[in-house]
Amino acid sequence: MVAELARMRDRMVSELATSGQPVSAAVTGALRVVPRHLFLPGIAPELAYRDDAIVTRRGPDGQPTSSSSQPMIMAIMLDQLQLAPGQRVLEIGAGTGYNAALMKHLVGADGTVVTVDLDPEVAAEAAAHLAVAGYPEVTVVAADGADGYPDGAPYDRIIATVGVSDLAPAWLAQLAPGGRIVVPLDLRGSQRSVAFERDPAGGWRSRSVVPCGFMRMRGTLAGPERTRVTGDYPELALMLPDGRPLDVTVLGRALDEPAAERFTRVLAGPAQLFDGLGLWLALNEPRMGVLSETGQPRAAALARAPGRIRDQYVTAGIFEPGSFAVLARPAGDHDRDAHPAERTRRGRTAAPPFQLSVLGYGPDGDILAAQLAALLEAWEAAGRPGTRNFRILAYPRTTEDASGPAAGPGESVIERPHTTFVVAPLDPS
Repeated sequence: MVAELARMRDRMVSELATSGQPVSAAVTGALRVVPRHLFLPGIAPELAYRDDAIVTRRGPDGQPTSSSSQPMIMAIMLDQLQLAPGQRVLEIGAGTGYNAALMKHLVGADGTVVTVDLDPEVAAEAAAHLAVAGYPEVTVVAADGADGYPDGAPYDRIIATVGVSDLAPAWLAQLAPGGRIVVPLDLRGSQRSVAFERDPAGGWRSRSVVPCGFMRMRGTLAGPERTRVTGDYPELALMLPDGRPLDVTVLGRALDEPAAERFTRVLAGPAQLFDGLGLWLALNEPRMGVLSETGQPRAAALARAPGRIRDQYVTAGIFEPGSFAVLARPAGDHDRDAHPAERTRRGRTAAPPFQLSVLGYGPDGDILAAQLAALLEAWEAAGRPGTRNFRILAYPRTTEDASGPAAGPGESVIERPHTTFVVAPLDPS
């Protein structure tokens, strides 16, 4: 059985190697050694060693509250973190403890790993998993991650494994000079894993930016994002990046009415939508939201959703009280591998592009559909910018009333309680 488990880990690493995203030898070495199945005791080993995120805990509304992240994004973020033997690392969000074990393997016997989780039960389970897997020296703390862990500071590296909308002052204060922090940063509903380092000119500057998707942080640093579930469609969820008080029951009922459809000239595949268009909408449309349904979709709009993550159908759009408009793939297009990660995991070719439509619902659905279609055309006209076209700057606030710099040409400014973020186009040169 030991040999078979090793083969499963080797197969998982081989899948990552064929994904097109380079992963360092150090990180793949850690993935080959650390036994993920011991951090998922209720999951069959053959499932634990797939390149899949696995939900381990859900809240009363059925929404995930804890998980073991997809190994591919874990590997990418560990490479962003650039760990070295002997370093001190702080992790925000313990999860199952698996990522902490990978980091402990990378920093070695002389390194230190501290992982913090808001949920005492999650923290206790992570500590138990780490002990069974042979990493009892990892420090597991049940506390609000927004406070970091000052008893172990300073840290050479800090990583958050939950989506964050802000940079906690405690994290930056506990980071050693020359340190690096990696966070899944929520940019108005579009997440990017960002590796920040101090900028000699002031503030913090991104050194690498990668698309990602994590459940949001809870506690005192919880952002304004809210996920709401409608009673008419129990599996239907709406994520609003600004927490607007929309009546999701009214929106859910609107799905039962005929849609106003607007066709566009934009051809795109799931990878382009996930990376480029999602970010474009987040930066240019304050009414943006993400609509999803789990399982076989009952709502016609979700049956044509352009994205699929395993059994979840996902689309984005504009949401107002009583009316909304969302992106759609062509009618009759039933590509069941609509999400790029799903095709990669199965070793298949990338999903072909399709012509995007917009479906409008509610009294103002047609108006919103026209506005969303215009945003798609604007993205096309701008050259389809995506993550690789932007850098992210972070300016911590020195006082409660302080604000960061004003937006320059082509820039977007996102104000948060502790930080002003500037998403700026990269210099073409």
